[in-house]
Amino acid sequence: QVQLVESGGGLVQAGGSLRLSCATSGRTFSRYAMGWFRQAPGKEREFVAAISWSGGRTYYADSVKGRFTISRDNAKNTVYLQMNSLKPEDTAVYYCAASLRRNRDFYILPGEYDYWGQGTQITVSS
Repeated sequence: QVQLVESGGGLVQAGGSLRLSCATSGRTFSRYAMGWFRQAPGKEREFVAAISWSGGRTYYADSVKGRFTISRDNAKNTVYLQMNSLKPEDTAVYYCAASLRRNRDFYILPGEYDYWGQGTQITVSS
């Protein structure tokens, strides 16, 4: 079993920055492709960013490209999401997820992920 625990959420003003962390345990972290998703009230869970198991490839939703950066430290079993220039529309619960799939470098659909964290709230005030 794999456990994922997000941290770093909170309240920030528009234009500010936050860094989310997702610590994993259980199985070999470096084998997972990792992703970040978010879900706002009344909306479906949406893809934010993904990173390959090695960290060599990343992919972003258009809505966050240029503002968010996903990274990972396999020695610390942790994936990060640096969020800059935050906007009120970034307000949501943010989830990290791990995929055991090996057919591609990264994944953007929730169904392609095998394990999920409990989520952390990000609120951006205008």
